[in-house]
Amino acid sequence: MRLLLVEDDDGVADALAESLRTPGHRVTRVARGTDALSRHRDADLVLLDLFLPDMDGLDVLHRIRQVSAVPVLVLTARGDERSVVRGLRLGADDYLTKPVRLAELLARMEAVVRRTTHRQSGGEPGPVRIGAVEIDLAARTVHSSGRAVSLTAKEFDVLAALAARPGMAVSRQQVMDEVWGDAHLAVSRSLDVHLTQLRAKLDAPGLIVTIRGYGYRLGE
Repeated sequence: MRLLLVEDDDGVADALAESLRTPGHRVTRVARGTDALSRHRDADLVLLDLFLPDMDGLDVLHRIRQVSAVPVLVLTARGDERSVVRGLRLGADDYLTKPVRLAELLARMEAVVRRTTHRQSGGEPGPVRIGAVEIDLAARTVHSSGRAVSLTAKEFDVLAALAARPGMAVSRQQVMDEVWGDAHLAVSRSLDVHLTQLRAKLDAPGLIVTIRGYGYRLGE
């Protein structure tokens, strides 16, 4: 895979590029946002830091999204929820906070490219299987240990927001925005109620993992 690594720290960039080349990826590294804007078309995936010397990485992301659907994975030390949510809203396909383990980074990269390829092919999303639970996003059905699970529309929407990104951290804000639109305090309480009901109906301990202070993840 052709990777464009946008990272201004030479030490971090050199170590990351070397690690990514080991599995066979071809890595091109640039240190400035303006260079990313001129080179992203040659990449299969962009790894984008947000702290750049000439412009904010979120501005780079916004400008890339205006002209290209190339997958962008934000890889940065900026881990506050506001930046995460803004990055995802601006079109990042995933958002990882440094430091990150190489195995997780490689898995996230593969997942991003797989989802992007699927979207571009126009195919329907296939069932998501985690343990004994199967979630069919297209048919809006759920089975747990072979039995059909009856969910309300909102309960399924909450589950679908997580199932669309299996194994990935999803913020509370993002779940609420996708299910209810604007996220208000009343909706936040409603989300807690729906999650409690979901966990009881699915009867699959550990399926929906709470990430304290951030949000949730479907599966380990």
